[in-house]
Amino acid sequence: MTEAPAIAGLHEDGSSSRLTIDTIRTLAMDAVQKANSGHPGTPMALAPVAYTLWRDFLRYDPEAPDWPNRDRFVLSVGHASMLLYAVLHLAGVREIDADGKPTGKPAVSLDDIKAFRQLDSKTPGHPEYRMTTGVETTTGPLGQGCGNSVGMAIAERALAARFNRDGFTLFDHDVYVLCGDGDMMEGVSSEAASIAAHLKLSNLCWIYDSNHITIEGSTALAFDEDVGKRFEAYGWNVLHIDDANDTNALEQALAAFRATDDRPTFILVHSVIGWGSPRAGSEKAHGEALGEDNVRATKRAYGWPEDAQFLVPDGVKQAFTEAVSGRGKPAREEWEALFARYRDAFPSEAAELDLLRQGKLPEGWQADIPSFPADAKGVASRDAGGKVLNAIAPHAPMLMGGAADLSPSTKTNLTFQGAGSFEPGDYGGRNFHFGVREHAMGAIANGMALSYLRSYTGTFLVFADYMRAPIRLAAIMELPVVFVFTHDSIGVGEDGPTHQPIEHLATLRAIPGLDTIRPGDANEVAVAWKVALSHTHAPTALILSRQAIPTLDREKYASADGLEKGGYVLADTADGDPELILIGTGSELPLVVAAHEKLTAEGIRSRVVSLPSWYLFEQQDTAYRERVFPNAVRARLAVEQAGAMGWDRYVGHDGGTITMKSFGASAPLAALQQKFGFTIDNVCAVARQLIGKNQ
Repeated sequence: MTEAPAIAGLHEDGSSSRLTIDTIRTLAMDAVQKANSGHPGTPMALAPVAYTLWRDFLRYDPEAPDWPNRDRFVLSVGHASMLLYAVLHLAGVREIDADGKPTGKPAVSLDDIKAFRQLDSKTPGHPEYRMTTGVETTTGPLGQGCGNSVGMAIAERALAARFNRDGFTLFDHDVYVLCGDGDMMEGVSSEAASIAAHLKLSNLCWIYDSNHITIEGSTALAFDEDVGKRFEAYGWNVLHIDDANDTNALEQALAAFRATDDRPTFILVHSVIGWGSPRAGSEKAHGEALGEDNVRATKRAYGWPEDAQFLVPDGVKQAFTEAVSGRGKPAREEWEALFARYRDAFPSEAAELDLLRQGKLPEGWQADIPSFPADAKGVASRDAGGKVLNAIAPHAPMLMGGAADLSPSTKTNLTFQGAGSFEPGDYGGRNFHFGVREHAMGAIANGMALSYLRSYTGTFLVFADYMRAPIRLAAIMELPVVFVFTHDSIGVGEDGPTHQPIEHLATLRAIPGLDTIRPGDANEVAVAWKVALSHTHAPTALILSRQAIPTLDREKYASADGLEKGGYVLADTADGDPELILIGTGSELPLVVAAHEKLTAEGIRSRVVSLPSWYLFEQQDTAYRERVFPNAVRARLAVEQAGAMGWDRYVGHDGGTITMKSFGASAPLAALQQKFGFTIDNVCAVARQLIGKNQ
């Protein structure tokens, strides 16, 4: 049997703290070994950090894990999930259901830990929001938890500015993050750290586990910068701890964070991955089970019973639970008493906060949504979107967001009196200036949504590629973030193919749970915003044009409310069944309508279907979808200035598309439409061919 290396202080010293720390370590080892899958080394290294933070600092009531003013704990190193599960178990966190009601069960039981990484368990390989009580955000893709935490810290400041009153401090919580070398390498964490420092978010503390190990080996292979100096340059308060096992130093650093009121804090902790095991300090301790012999050797080195598995020594769980609860429960009860007095003094604000906690918007938020008269010249859907957003936002005070340095172009700036900008010294502003940081913007917006805010972002559609990870995670977490993307096609014109999205619609539509909506005129934009903000468990990608789109005459054509079903019959034959179905979205919808009118004048029985949201349309029952797309009508033509992928679902084997088969080009829009076939004459010509083919 392999002997564990000699490490000073390795053997149990008999103290309650060391016993609890080693319980966390051995639970992680045993769970990963039983699953034969996972990452044991980081939980073993960071057990003293998690122990100290949760036992002595985190304001958290295990009996009320959704208490609004609780401190947030984010495990950005999501692969170290067993660290979090072990702590949730030992802290006695109680499970709540989707409605926030207690189930009477532990959030993570010992049996749940034994079922680590198994189907339908509450202990998946990476922490998943909504699956496990106590998990504040889904993490795994490195850097995302860091970005989320900035959004959470922003939310605390925004909530405090909105609701706190003299003598009534409802919000003053902190956000703690455990992050690692991989997080520091990912660009999103740099973007997030930069804006956090700019905003002087002193309620934010990142604890960086510097263990110098990645999957391939030592970080020296690819990463040798001074991370502490980097964060000092950002403007963070940087503290150093030489040994992750030094709980006294950890306590001093965390106390220093609490005393800092002008900037975020970065605690750089040096640790040994797989501490105490024969694989300590090696990449072999990172992403695979230690092996039964190594587990036994490590337990022997700890002074732990070698053959005991999933052992929680008597008194460990009780003592840890009492320590966390002893601080968190009185704080929560004090907050609830304060909120009861607040409700008497400020009933309208209390009612607003109640709605936020329920994920609802205030009554009447739709009251001023405009309708747009028919207009052949029309308006760009981005301009219509800005008007609709500014009609809604005054009625929804916690609807907050901004753009990646593009709000004049995306029209996502809130312009009504008092909207203001969220900046140091004015955390009550509604407009966020994310800078040119699309990736962090998406992650931050998710963090805001995880803390009661209704967040939105704005950038050009082509830059959705920079945001794909947070968009995907918003869908996984079922967060109702609105991602606004403008400049949605070759309609960008002279900027050329680098800025003309082609494949982006298909890739967004491919994300499960994401409602991608491409409205076809100003009135569809109004309904699209209404739909997006009505979602409580789905994010929305709102796809808008740069160029003007004619506003359709809704007295002649069907109501834009049909968008609520994802797709609807916009125009139909005067009599009889259609022999052709024309399908359009976005700026191509008026083009399809014009072609329909021309074909109708020729005696062709044509139907126009507006299909702005495939996500919503697929949720309709079979009968409705059959009414819109009768199986008997085989001649179908979809027209969209984007790639063809996915359209076969609606046009079928006998139909066709006028779509982009290449990248675009730099030229005025009219020339591009002619070159790529987005003209009335070409739509009609292809339609006639399809009719002839299907007769």
